[in-house]
Amino acid sequence: MKIIFSKPALLNGINIVLKAVPSKTTMPILECILIDAEQQDVKLTANDMELGIETTIEGNILEKGKIAIDAKLFSEIIRKLPDSDVILETDSSGLMTITCENSKFRIPGQPGDEFTYLPDIEKSSYICLSQFTLKEVIRQTIFSIAANDNNKIMTGELFEVHENQLKVVSLDGHRIAIRNVELKDVYPDQKVIVPGKTLNEISKILSGDAEKDVYIFFTKNHISFEFDNTIVVSRLIEGEYFRINQMLSSDYETKITINKKELLDSIERSTLLIRESDKKPIILDFDDHRLEISLNSAIGSMKEEILIRKQGKDIMIGFNPRFLIDALRVIDDEEVDLYMINAKAPCFIRDEEERYIYLILPVNFNPVRN
Repeated sequence: MKIIFSKPALLNGINIVLKAVPSKTTMPILECILIDAEQQDVKLTANDMELGIETTIEGNILEKGKIAIDAKLFSEIIRKLPDSDVILETDSSGLMTITCENSKFRIPGQPGDEFTYLPDIEKSSYICLSQFTLKEVIRQTIFSIAANDNNKIMTGELFEVHENQLKVVSLDGHRIAIRNVELKDVYPDQKVIVPGKTLNEISKILSGDAEKDVYIFFTKNHISFEFDNTIVVSRLIEGEYFRINQMLSSDYETKITINKKELLDSIERSTLLIRESDKKPIILDFDDHRLEISLNSAIGSMKEEILIRKQGKDIMIGFNPRFLIDALRVIDDEEVDLYMINAKAPCFIRDEEERYIYLILPVNFNPVRN
């Protein structure tokens, strides 16, 4: 095999597939990137058996072939080379020579035939949406997945397709994030749970271009994302997702309309008084025209007032400030609506069209009114 690349093209391809190389594995071949130049194109592939990524990059193929090469070492060498043409060449002993200007490396590889390719994905069931939309949907929901594997289903997100609607849901037991997206076409119903790790990595690769599409293909055990020159295939999480509709309610005793930036800035200021180990709630006290935000901790205390528009009853309610911050940061509207029933029932942040819905459970506190 002998191929000439520009360094930026090769490095970009490596960075894309590197996201599917496991940090720890008992199978050395999985620590490799496959360089496959046996056809007309050069394809780079990495696969940890749960997540696989394949991308096609530009290269001048002088001699065809394929080889699996240690991903970490290969990426570090290419990253340190001058910004010039890079020549990759293999010999019959399985050694790869990397040449760039006056630099020459020789590193061992493994036979390409030993590498596990991505599974073949049937392409009969799919949806299409823009890269911008998918990137935004992930950004606006991924923070609500569970951080550990105590409940595997909570480490993924529900992708539910019904006619021309895509609903994406995440939850961690304390909050729920929902995004509803209108698709360009009508599609068959689908309901799958996609690992959060997969969505995180896809989000890093997507350009976010509103003019470029992503095709998402569904099978019983896998989901595949195809965009630009890249294919990402992931195993799905098995099991039945939670019945979200039973957790949602349109009932409320209090509706608050408030400037999002003012609310977010105030809550973020309050967290200056919270140590990482603290679990101090932020107290929101709503009356006719104002919100008083207060927090007391071992470091100090703060109070702040914001003007609001209120419908319904006065209410004093406590929250983990981080949960409010996470939701408010990903909402692009200038004003947000908060819906509450009482101090022990969930708070809903949602727009009128329900393009987004954030449910946040309150926390107990000892109310002290001035």
